[in-house]
Amino acid sequence: MIKNFKWLLLVSLTIVACDNSDDTDPVYNSSDGNPLTSGEADFSKYVALGDSFAAGYSDGALFIEGQKGAYPNLLAEQFATVGGGEFKTPFMADNFGGLLAGGAPIPGQGVRLIFNGTAPISLPGATPTTDVTSVLSGPFNNLGVPGAKSFHLVASGYGSLANVGIGAANPYYVRFASSATSKILEDAAAQSPTFFSLWIGGNDVLSYATSGGAGVDRTGNLDPTTYGSNDITDPNVFANVYSSIVTTMTAGGAKGVVANLPYVNTLPYFTTVPYNPVPLDAATITALMSNTTGYGAYNNGLLLAKANGLITDAELARRTISFTPGSTNAVVMVDSYLTNLSALGIPSYRQATAEDLIVLPARNFIGTQVNGNPLQVNGVSVPLADNWVLSKDEITEVRNATDAYNITIESIANANGLAFVNAKAIMDKLTSGGITANGFTLTSGYVTGGAFSLDGVHPSPRGYALIANEFIKAINEKYGSNMKAKDLSKYRILFPADPDAF
Repeated sequence: MIKNFKWLLLVSLTIVACDNSDDTDPVYNSSDGNPLTSGEADFSKYVALGDSFAAGYSDGALFIEGQKGAYPNLLAEQFATVGGGEFKTPFMADNFGGLLAGGAPIPGQGVRLIFNGTAPISLPGATPTTDVTSVLSGPFNNLGVPGAKSFHLVASGYGSLANVGIGAANPYYVRFASSATSKILEDAAAQSPTFFSLWIGGNDVLSYATSGGAGVDRTGNLDPTTYGSNDITDPNVFANVYSSIVTTMTAGGAKGVVANLPYVNTLPYFTTVPYNPVPLDAATITALMSNTTGYGAYNNGLLLAKANGLITDAELARRTISFTPGSTNAVVMVDSYLTNLSALGIPSYRQATAEDLIVLPARNFIGTQVNGNPLQVNGVSVPLADNWVLSKDEITEVRNATDAYNITIESIANANGLAFVNAKAIMDKLTSGGITANGFTLTSGYVTGGAFSLDGVHPSPRGYALIANEFIKAINEKYGSNMKAKDLSKYRILFPADPDAF
């Protein structure tokens, strides 16, 4: 009897165990293993504001596959797991990039870059099909506009086709603006978003930097309508615009996430080309340093200027040109920040140092001959013009503006209870050892680092996924959501040449 009781008990336990197997806890696709939750946030109506990073610009162009991998699109995919709604993007017409206006190519809007195994080149045979006169029907959730500066988000007519030719409008925004007089911010607010992302301000200094400081630092000028396309935005203008944007976006109770700005000197566009790439032999140096037609005469002129008290010993040393046999001679450059000695017929030349940044396009320019003349070599016997170098003084101007913008961004984020992404710190990590996730280490190295595309400024697909993860992390921490991060291994580093291979 006791034996039978034990047998029945075992059978009973077996049955209970089988029944429990049907009620096992599900495996939640969340960051912490708990049931997915949006926390305090409501992602049902998400709108993204920003520039080319928000748009998904990559490899020097905007194209469909790049747009699909833009960080707002990746965020929207994760938002969908916790109640997020539809997220519409104003897609380009092809995977080539480039823009047309009435069938004619718009200058400066080229096709995307590919890597041919040795160097980046424009996609061969690509014919753009995206015409800005074919206006798309919105509204669109992704309002990232390549080239947009902070104050462009509140500018009327930025989406007017008639204003494109005079530089007062943006051809990308023209394609999907709600009207010719609409403002990007208005198009965003009209959708009554419950959640928004804002990453803007990079272009307020970037165009100045990529042009080698060819613009003007507008600090102190509060009228952005007087700015040129390569100018640095006044920090007070930025602060007023940024505050206005956040006030408008949060007026209906929306929550959001914002990001600050990295220093441009951490981008591969500025860190790839060395300041001292020139190989010279003794005979060439002798010719270059001629006291009658070469830098010897220039150096003698500097000594005369010093003797007359026109420059200091420090500037004399900074400006003196010298070469040594070998492969690591610094390029010669024009520097407008030097004392103007033109009255003595002395130009403003010096050699670059590690404190200067040579822009990426210079890799194909330094060492080339002027009109095939072997005696006229760019960067050596012919100094590099200002557009090829972001000088130490220009770097300081960019850094000062960036610091001011970042103070504004973090302050306004804290005051409004927004999630905050420290993009500057993330970029610093990419340049100092890299960031490891999902078995991959991403760095800011050009081509090989994995984080950046071939234009040296915008992220690669994997880089955009990394950015999305940082946004997700900040949102989870601020609002108590638990969305899972993207798996970086599922995102490529380089796009293939064949669009059909996507």
